[in-house]
Amino acid sequence: MFERIWTVRFSDTDPFGIAHYPRIVDALHETSDMFMQEIGYPFWELSQEHDFGLPLVEMNFEFRNPINAGDDVRVTLTPDVGTRSVRFNYEAYVDDTLAFEGYEQRVCAEVGGGSAIELPADLRESLLEYADD
Repeated sequence: MFERIWTVRFSDTDPFGIAHYPRIVDALHETSDMFMQEIGYPFWELSQEHDFGLPLVEMNFEFRNPINAGDDVRVTLTPDVGTRSVRFNYEAYVDDTLAFEGYEQRVCAEVGGGSAIELPADLRESLLEYADD
């Protein structure tokens, strides 16, 4: 599991001080960016240096409790690794209270389009180091 803290800024919230849905999605994309960099496969290098990418094909989140300006949100990412795709499962907590949970489904695809390809073995191994046993 990968973990990081997202501090909710005033600019992330609506007039009532509750985090906007699009800013939450941005925070999750930033989390996956940080995770991929942590494992040695930054998203920005995949297509340029490895000739494949992990485009987002599906996402879904369920909100449990509001997130407010000033909150420090502990966001966890746990990969569920397939042969041609990876699902990033997220949970987010304010203190010990679950604020939301959800996922992003990403498929491994060659640059230039076409169908899904198998995850490269070294990337797969790096992802599996953070997966649930």
